[in-house]
Amino acid sequence: MSFQEKSLWLLFVSLIGIFGCYFAVVIPAKAVDVMPWHIGLFIGLVVLLVLIQILGSIAVAIASKLSGSTAGRHDTDERDGLIGLKSTRNGSYVLAVGVFLSLSLALIIKGNFAFTHLLLGFWVLAQLVEIGSQLFLYRRSA
Repeated sequence: MSFQEKSLWLLFVSLIGIFGCYFAVVIPAKAVDVMPWHIGLFIGLVVLLVLIQILGSIAVAIASKLSGSTAGRHDTDERDGLIGLKSTRNGSYVLAVGVFLSLSLALIIKGNFAFTHLLLGFWVLAQLVEIGSQLFLYRRSA
């Protein structure tokens, strides 16, 4: 498995873990509006996500260097560009649906809690679809 693929897996799993924790804590609340503690929790978890990414990338790089593995190393080429474009397209479709649903919900429900969290949820889902598409397309073409 290449360094790039390992990094994608790290991002995929950490996004699920961090935002899974966020939504597990926040969604049971019966709030109408986003509360200050929601924002504080969000900021704290984003900082944690960044730290996980930094430390995880360092660990993956050290493990790759120690193993001396050159498998999967390559310069970027047209295939990488095409995979990136297809993955971005897939994530964009999910995000567009999420924006439409969030705006529709904002017209129906009072407060900003549901709108904000539906939009955030679809943003995270769009990222997961984009990363998942990349992982799938890299595996399929390998």
